[in-house]
Amino acid sequence: MLVQPLKSRRAGANNYNYMLKTDVLIIGSGIAGLTSAVKLARRFPDKSITVLTKANTDETNTKYAQGGIAVVNDLEHDSFQKHIEDTLVAGDGLCNRHIVEIVVKEGPERVNEIIEWGTKFDKDTEGGYKRGKEGGHSEYRILHHKDITGIEMERALIEETKKHPNIKIYNHWFVVDIITQHHLGYLITKSTPDITCYGVYALNLQTNNIEKILSKVTLMSSGGTGQAYRTTTNPRIATGDGIAMVYRAKGRIENMEFIQFHPTALYEAGVSPSFLITEAVRGDGGILRNKAGEAFMATYDPRADLAPRDVVALAIDSEMKRAGTEHVYLDCRHMDKEKFKSHFPNILAKCAGIGIDVFEQLIPVAPAAHYCCGGIKTDEHGKSSIINLYACGECSSTGLHGANRLASNSLLEALVFAHRCTESISQRIDAIPFKDEVPDWNASGTTEPKEMILITQSLKELQLVMSDYVGIVRNDVRLERAMSRIDLLHGETEGLYKTTALSPQLCELRNLITIGYLVVKGAEFRKESRGLHFNTDYPYKSSLVQQIVL
Repeated sequence: MLVQPLKSRRAGANNYNYMLKTDVLIIGSGIAGLTSAVKLARRFPDKSITVLTKANTDETNTKYAQGGIAVVNDLEHDSFQKHIEDTLVAGDGLCNRHIVEIVVKEGPERVNEIIEWGTKFDKDTEGGYKRGKEGGHSEYRILHHKDITGIEMERALIEETKKHPNIKIYNHWFVVDIITQHHLGYLITKSTPDITCYGVYALNLQTNNIEKILSKVTLMSSGGTGQAYRTTTNPRIATGDGIAMVYRAKGRIENMEFIQFHPTALYEAGVSPSFLITEAVRGDGGILRNKAGEAFMATYDPRADLAPRDVVALAIDSEMKRAGTEHVYLDCRHMDKEKFKSHFPNILAKCAGIGIDVFEQLIPVAPAAHYCCGGIKTDEHGKSSIINLYACGECSSTGLHGANRLASNSLLEALVFAHRCTESISQRIDAIPFKDEVPDWNASGTTEPKEMILITQSLKELQLVMSDYVGIVRNDVRLERAMSRIDLLHGETEGLYKTTALSPQLCELRNLITIGYLVVKGAEFRKESRGLHFNTDYPYKSSLVQQIVL
């Protein structure tokens, strides 16, 4: 990487700023970002690959993935066609079938690669892979590492990056905006045909300087949006930064109304992020029960506890509202103890830590915001609508998930599209020049914020609005009210943004308000109930679960 010292123009900053140049800039260090970095570093050992992350390298949504990765690598008992159909059914008619076929059929080779890089999935005594089954899957095809699959995959990827000296990972850098013609003084709109990404402006959290990073290609792999809601399984870093940045840059965003709520987050009053109780527990025989102790899922769907997540979350929400409770229960008392201890040691330990013996007591669970099925629209090679900007992982919308993500398809999508992004980048990168005439960040006229309460209180208000009005069940009145509240928060926050020095807290708030706006706007446009978007003003009558809820 080329580093050039430049005089800072930022009021109150250190004496010197820096311009960084890198061939490829990757924003985010989860499975999508690190897989891309490794593949590009292997292909181009003479090119600089830079990864920026706003926290520590391993603090990603990948780290919190428990259940596993869905892949068909046992054609004797499974088939590509079954996995394709399961994905299409879960997506409720909005999946891009071509993309589904790509991900399912290319998945086995990509999974084999990460195994070669050191990922250890659980095996049985004969050396074959143990396979789990989750909601919406017709076969046992989920590879896992106990109940910490994401941690294991992230570990292997971090170790692999260390083998490549041309990969540089910078922790504690907060990307503020992607650089386009807008920063060169040109007026751009959503209809501008040649919007181009030249790099990013990023806040170095160690120096508090906003620095310019120029790149030939930028890959957005910035993760999810769960912190827009009061209760989420996502870590605190999941603030939708990449999606919000691309929207501000006039890039195409789609399907943001489809926010997946994981049905079974451990219920602990006032605790967020919520601890995830993986769907694999129900795949191994766990049963959902209501306040009266009744196993209720068969009432809502013939697949019972193994129905897709949108169905299960809606059913749980219905049971909670009927009984006036804040949770239902997951019953594991009948399950094989030794198998449970082997497969779910962290769930066992977490429950024990709050006084629950899973073999004697029911586990209180409730839905929590978990996964954003929409995001930055890409083509089949991971290209966004902005030239030289790619997107991969949860921040992207490839067409795989449609209206509802099939369990454990997200890690597979990240691996497949990381490969596809790198293939496309490899073909183009030598022909892409740097844009050297990009100006420094200008923060003249701003001051340090006097009251952090203005930021923290606005965040609480946004999360309440999203949870109360734009959650599992919606209607037009709730959406209208949510939009009016978000408009007010947007105006107040933009005022702070223009007059105060930037902080991660202010930037995250601004991004989350944008995410809230995009979710509500998408929900208002969709005049139907489909998948994860259930609007009581537009019921989908052929769905048994929605008929019961209504």
